[in-house]
Amino acid sequence: MSNSLFPQSGPGFAPPPQVLSVAELNRLARETLEASIPLLWVSGEISNLTRAASGHLYFTLKDEQAQVRCTMWRNRAQLLAFRPENGMRVEARALVTLYEVRGDYQLSIEALRPAGVGNLYEAFNRLKDKLAAEGLFDPATRRPLPRYPRGVGIVTSPAAAALQDVLSTLRRRSPHLDVVLYPSPVQGTDAAERLTAAVTRAGTRAERDGIALLLLVRGGGSIEDLWSFNDEALARAIRACPVPVISGIGHETDFTIADFAADLRAPTPTSAAELASADYMAARQTLAALSPRLERSIQRRLETLSQRLDRSALRLAHPQERLRRAASVLDALSQRLQTAMQRLLEKRRDRHARLQIQLQARRPEIELTRERCERLAQRLLRGTQLLQRRRQEQLAALSAHLQHLAPEAVLARGYSITRDGKGNILRSVGNLRPGDAIEIELAHGRADAKVVAAKPGITAAPSSEPPETA
Repeated sequence: MSNSLFPQSGPGFAPPPQVLSVAELNRLARETLEASIPLLWVSGEISNLTRAASGHLYFTLKDEQAQVRCTMWRNRAQLLAFRPENGMRVEARALVTLYEVRGDYQLSIEALRPAGVGNLYEAFNRLKDKLAAEGLFDPATRRPLPRYPRGVGIVTSPAAAALQDVLSTLRRRSPHLDVVLYPSPVQGTDAAERLTAAVTRAGTRAERDGIALLLLVRGGGSIEDLWSFNDEALARAIRACPVPVISGIGHETDFTIADFAADLRAPTPTSAAELASADYMAARQTLAALSPRLERSIQRRLETLSQRLDRSALRLAHPQERLRRAASVLDALSQRLQTAMQRLLEKRRDRHARLQIQLQARRPEIELTRERCERLAQRLLRGTQLLQRRRQEQLAALSAHLQHLAPEAVLARGYSITRDGKGNILRSVGNLRPGDAIEIELAHGRADAKVVAAKPGITAAPSSEPPETA
């Protein structure tokens, strides 16, 4: 048990014992059972069988010395290939567990089979795995069913109830189909060989007998009853058959090797017949649905043509009557034209009158415009004279200012301009030497002079300096 639930005592330490609830105890017991005992097979006899409304099965599995309660849940029970009954000896693949609510020890059944058929199941699975590994069951090799077969072959026992189910279904759904029976026993020691021979014969005679589809059918039964269809030679004959094969063997939960080898598996023989005639049935339903539509379409077409005939009959008349009608129409059109012209002329007159009124309202007043132009001309003349006087005054002021700054005006105030022998204006005595010839420009005339001595340190005021040009 877990140390958390049952802590061990150490030296000098005696913890109080842990008290479990009943639910915890049952949970521990269930977990211990499920962890300790693996999934296993148990054989015994069924008794006290109860089928719940939910689909679960409850029963007791017993032998001569003991018994145990069992539960099989619906998802497992619905996969059974047989119907369990009281007194039946079975082998159950079960998980040992405990029903915690009541503390009942029981088995949870995963799979169930009749006692003694375990070897058959093993042989079935071995053969299935072998043929699957060869690719015999590959879906890519399955042949499509003919959409509208002219003939159908059936491999089954003439005394089998499945044959009557298939024939009645075909008569009801596709009574025109040709049916060819290839008889063979479906149960017994030599049934597998004879079924194989029947399938081979059907494939060989398919073109001669006019069949395009083969049905391999049998009613339900135990695994032993259906064992003839778990034959390797039969599976290979089905795959070698030149026409597609539909298998309808047993009930919905019954699976045989022949089902895997067939091109299509049907749950029951009746379903196999329905699949063989499915396209015919669909075509009949389509025709049944199209028939009322065709009748309605024809009726509408007849009604439309009848109306066209009536209108054409009304249009037929004597030429004189047609001339009279044309004259009447012409008179009516003439009146309409006169009325339209009169209305149009009235509209034009009204529009002309409105335009005259608008033109009269918008007629220009020449005298007022002339007076306005004269006033504007006088204002323009006065403005031009005023602007001209202002510009003349500005020009006179600028001329006086310019005359004040002219070199001649400066020279007239007593200044002079001195140049060296090269004609450059002198601004300093630093470049003069005694004996250098210089030229002096006065307000009235020029004079040549010679430097006697240069006295540096005397500079002219900046405001009195003449401009560079002369």
